[in-house]
Amino acid sequence: MKKNTGSLYIVATPIGNLEDITLRALRVLKEVDLIAAEDTRHTLQLLNHFEISKPLISNHRHNEEEKSSVLIEKLKSGKNIALVSDAGTPGICDPGEEVIKKCIEEGITVVPIPGACAMINSLICSGIDTNEFTFLGFLPLNKKLRKTKLDEIEKSNKTIIIYEAPHKLEKTLNDLKEILDADRKIVLAREITKIHEEFIRGNIDYLLSKIPEIKGEIVLIIDKAKPQEGESELNSLSLDEHYKFYEKQGFSKKDIIKKIAKDRNVNKNEIYQYFI
Repeated sequence: MKKNTGSLYIVATPIGNLEDITLRALRVLKEVDLIAAEDTRHTLQLLNHFEISKPLISNHRHNEEEKSSVLIEKLKSGKNIALVSDAGTPGICDPGEEVIKKCIEEGITVVPIPGACAMINSLICSGIDTNEFTFLGFLPLNKKLRKTKLDEIEKSNKTIIIYEAPHKLEKTLNDLKEILDADRKIVLAREITKIHEEFIRGNIDYLLSKIPEIKGEIVLIIDKAKPQEGESELNSLSLDEHYKFYEKQGFSKKDIIKKIAKDRNVNKNEIYQYFI
């Protein structure tokens, strides 16, 4: 990092309950020179609640490319900037990814200020396996891309997490009904940390029966697929357990990784990266 260059702070903000903001986040918001916000009006409400007064600049989906350059220049001039989204952790299905990448390319320090994240809090209260999971964000609207993601969900040997908007929920659940076994566990978490927080647990048919009652921000947690008849039962193990199974048989690390990749029908580099 060049001398006198500012830092970009990635500040997580509450996803509902304002008490979930951290002491560190409050300190950083008070100390930075500028706050880059997804919606300045929304962020202003948060700042007013905590009696914080700072200059704001918008950084949303439609101007992210343009504003990233502006923010980089301000950081290079020595300004410290806090990046916030409307709720939760910036960069996770929210604007922020582009400016973060550009800061890294420019050698500008990027500092995470941890806090609320809807997918993690939904997962830990779901009752579904948390050992390995895949986050898919919002399912694509494009039919071909959507089918690819649905195929991934159908065959996944990891817990799947997706976000969905209430007005698209019924279509998504019906799409999932086409690919999920009738008894495959699924949890719908809604309005996390808010007054109407709720976890609806059951199979896909049960969730579909609840459609008229479901409103608000939604996270779906889908249990991993059961091994098909004739499929290796090793797939139901965690990666660490799978590794130990072959390690006890005397295989080298290289051979173990190859075997695990073959058992799980995944690229061996994915397994290799896990065990680095």
